[in-house]
Amino acid sequence: MRRAQLDIQLKTPEQIELMRAAGLVVAAALQAMREAVAPGVTTADLDAIAEKVIRDAGAVPSFKGYHGFPASICASVNEQVVHGIPAADQVLQEGDLISLDCGAILDGWHGDAAITVGVGETHPALLRMAAVAEDSMWAGIAAAARGCANGRGRLTDISFNVEKAVRSAGRYGIVEGYGGHGIGTEMHQDPHVLNHGKPGKGPRLVPGLCLAIEPMITMGSPRTIELSDGWTVVTRDSSMAAHVEHTMALLDDGVWVTTAPDGGRARLGDLVTARQPQPDSIN
Repeated sequence: MRRAQLDIQLKTPEQIELMRAAGLVVAAALQAMREAVAPGVTTADLDAIAEKVIRDAGAVPSFKGYHGFPASICASVNEQVVHGIPAADQVLQEGDLISLDCGAILDGWHGDAAITVGVGETHPALLRMAAVAEDSMWAGIAAAARGCANGRGRLTDISFNVEKAVRSAGRYGIVEGYGGHGIGTEMHQDPHVLNHGKPGKGPRLVPGLCLAIEPMITMGSPRTIELSDGWTVVTRDSSMAAHVEHTMALLDDGVWVTTAPDGGRARLGDLVTARQPQPDSIN
């Protein structure tokens, strides 16, 4: 059987600048929610905070109305992995773990990112899982930057390095069936980016390629089920989960993490393009 041809859209540096503007809106919304997370806060409260930040910036929430999704963010608590629907009766409790996934469209271009944070005093093992997920995301982004720079990189180099970082950190489940994606004038574009696999396969990593990298890991089994709401994905064994994400763009002189306020420099150093403004000059 012949595989379907991928429709991968490469962006110009000018288009990536527009994606950066959208990415900064997402970053601001995530930061506002991070500061608001506390026992007694509802996931609907967090959704309202994010939507206000996005609309005040002149942008539009990517998620609201997407295939009928009813909210501006995905709020996934504890065993919920991704796509949790915010609700006024979902009240955060001390020790919960919440993943907040947020997207924004500005001038037709998308930013997409997610964080996982603890609610109040959270068990150190859960915070470590969230840190492992984040470390694996950065390992994947770094692999993309190196592969683009040396001209030998392939898409699954990202997948391999995400998995390697997770496996080396402990016995976590890596969720299958969900992963990262291309991004630009649509929130989801080709190619799909797995969080596991062998390196050296798939499309080449070249300047202009823009991807959302998003590991999802669990404290137990990687198997998941979708709830009857048609959106919320939970772990089959009810183990806790973490989900993180950044949007990144490859350029001919480095990578730009468009949803990170510093462009990724703190985690990636000189792999980050030199053309971006420094953090203190970003409005």
